[in-house]
Amino acid sequence: MKTIENVNRFLNKVAEKFPQRDDMCKMTDIHVRVAQDSGEMLAFDDDDNEITRCVVEEWIENKDDDFYDKVTKLLREQIAAHADKLENLGILKPYSWVLENDELEHIAELYLADDDTMIIGGDLMEDLESDLDSFMNKLFDEN
Repeated sequence: MKTIENVNRFLNKVAEKFPQRDDMCKMTDIHVRVAQDSGEMLAFDDDDNEITRCVVEEWIENKDDDFYDKVTKLLREQIAAHADKLENLGILKPYSWVLENDELEHIAELYLADDDTMIIGGDLMEDLESDLDSFMNKLFDEN
């Protein structure tokens, strides 16, 4: 599938820009921006410096309402498949990969790497509010 090839090439280019080194001095997250109209996928650091870009032809003029859900799922799968390269970039930990739309709005947390922790998929605080509500309800029900 051409889309997966493009995504893998994109991930490899990011990994090439941050080779593992003993003197990691770069502190950044990887911001992946995907434009639904142009099919463009770009990676930026925290200072908005472009790391790499590509165009995924299958995404050009995609009008699907669940476009970003599909992109999120695909990126998480491919990051997991390349975790051996992507969990040890030459970036100070913790660092994360964040998906944004072309208007720079946060869509999803794709990946978080810390010294002993690696989380792929799911927002870190997903369902936190409902978990807290459930906990509080149980507390009050016991009294």
